[in-house]
Amino acid sequence: MKTEPQPDAVESAAEDERIIRDVLAGNVDAFALLERKYRRIVAFLIRKMIRNEEDVNDLTQETFIKAFNALPRFKFEYPFSRWLYKIASNRCIDHLRRKRFQAVSLDQPIMTSDGGELTMEPPDRGPKADDMLLAKERAQMLRDALETLPDKYRIVIRMRHEEELEYQEIADKLGHPLGTVKAHLFRARKMLYKKLMQHGSHFEEYMSDDEDAA
Repeated sequence: MKTEPQPDAVESAAEDERIIRDVLAGNVDAFALLERKYRRIVAFLIRKMIRNEEDVNDLTQETFIKAFNALPRFKFEYPFSRWLYKIASNRCIDHLRRKRFQAVSLDQPIMTSDGGELTMEPPDRGPKADDMLLAKERAQMLRDALETLPDKYRIVIRMRHEEELEYQEIADKLGHPLGTVKAHLFRARKMLYKKLMQHGSHFEEYMSDDEDAA
């Protein structure tokens, strides 16, 4: 027997739809309402799969960035919450895949059952001229996009992703509260992602899972 949605759930879904339509109409700041509403539960769900708390924070932020940029493809016949949780799940799966990847030593011979040795000879996968040119263009686009960010956002992005500092280290160096650093990072990533979206053909592989999430 199919149960009817509870009144609270219906009201919540209607509220989400109003906010989404407001964002799509141009009021991008309204997305913060959805983030405040779902951030705790998204972090809780990610924490069930990921143990490292900083990874949880990063993946939570990435989830909302992905959701924000994929919002034009959101299908209103489905609950926003379910769609958002799927994005979070996909981010966790991608993260775990990267963590579990182990490099294989190509110089180490493999012993066979008859006492012989096999040496791996991988095909030449060196960068081609076109690949090198594309990588150079991407790097320049990223640098250009970074330069357009306000100083407070550009600084935290570089400290986190270029210097690979921990959140607390950034807070200590800048003399900011930890929460301020995290907020600046989230806003910086969102702004940077929107700018890179203008070069979709160059960064499309970084956005390909948006379709799956939607």
